[in-house]
Amino acid sequence: MMAVIVYSRPHCIECNVLKRFLNDYQIPYETRDCSENPQYMEEVKQMGFLGVPVTVVNGQAIHGLQPDAILKALKEEND
Repeated sequence: MMAVIVYSRPHCIECNVLKRFLNDYQIPYETRDCSENPQYMEEVKQMGFLGVPVTVVNGQAIHGLQPDAILKALKEEND
């Protein structure tokens, strides 16, 4: 089972587009709302990023709205 985690905020346009992309491709994911839980924002900072969205695919962090990079990471996990 692939582990996909999306660090986001509710009113973040890129975050919402990213989640819509994952839903459209039927990719299951866990949402970590950084506005609800400050610890999640600390995790984002520990990965070297200052903002969201950050998508983690089996430990590989991808910053921003990068559908191609996410699909590539998912494909690499399936190979």
